[in-house]
Amino acid sequence: MTRRFGRTELPPELQDVLKRAIRIEWITICFLVVTTILLGLVLGNSQAMKAAWLEDLLSLAPPIAFLVAVRVVNRPPSARYPYGHHRSIGVAHLVAAVALTAVGTFLIVDSLSGLFRAEHPTIGSVVIFGQQVWLGWLMIGALSLTVVPPIIFGRIKMELAEQLHDKVLYADADMNKADWMTAAGSMLGVFGIGLGIWWADAVVATLIGCSILWDGYKNLKAAITDLVDSRATTVDDSAPHPLIREVNTYLRSLPWVEAAGARVRDEGHVLHVEAFVVPESGKVRLEQLLEARDGCIDLDWKIEDIVIVPVEELPEEVGGPSRERQSERSG
Repeated sequence: MTRRFGRTELPPELQDVLKRAIRIEWITICFLVVTTILLGLVLGNSQAMKAAWLEDLLSLAPPIAFLVAVRVVNRPPSARYPYGHHRSIGVAHLVAAVALTAVGTFLIVDSLSGLFRAEHPTIGSVVIFGQQVWLGWLMIGALSLTVVPPIIFGRIKMELAEQLHDKVLYADADMNKADWMTAAGSMLGVFGIGLGIWWADAVVATLIGCSILWDGYKNLKAAITDLVDSRATTVDDSAPHPLIREVNTYLRSLPWVEAAGARVRDEGHVLHVEAFVVPESGKVRLEQLLEARDGCIDLDWKIEDIVIVPVEELPEEVGGPSRERQSERSG
């Protein structure tokens, strides 16, 4: 079956990438369901264990959001949704970011309040096969099972996210990194309780909360800026998307173009391009515009929708003269 992102048909190699991404997200969901139940059974009174359990529970949001969004974006554009449904990726990204921020804030407030009240958490014992076992060993055993898989999942998802330009998948990979760090930190918190260091558990839980809150802040900022049509960026939001430069370079290389500039926004997996061109002769034929449009689309599959507008002068936001320079010139 041909995989599509709205009107965009994925290249054959990326159809396989999408299948792998869907498969790894289903595996992640199954893994998280098992670990959430497992940690819930040995939760005890540890703040760090509570943080690890909540983070595993929260980690279900990004993969579920990804799987739902992938189905929604396949719907074709309609009269009501003329731009298609690619924004569902941005909405899913925002939902995951809000959840991260809320849980990170809760963990910090809850852990610091326990620390200021000097609460001394205790970990009791359970009887297994007639033997009394410290519950802390069961906690550590359960946590150790949750360390390695997230590392593997995160590395795989990071690579797939870059190929698909999927920020929800990238946020999920970031969350997997937080998962294994949380598990490792929680084991230290449980050891601290066992050694009588009562404050270690709350400190570890606070650090985990800060890590989650930081991830939430980064993703919340990225999701909001994408939804308000900021300039398209790379999947990790570290730099402007290189396709902006490629589109400008291609358009400026056309023999009939005197100047060109494009504004590009992120629609989800794909980019929407509005390109402005200044014809050398002041005139342009329809055939030239169609050729320019097709040439831009051929640059990359992510250019899903493009509008090329002939203008007398480039707008300021794409490299044209600023209003200040215009007023100086007119004066």
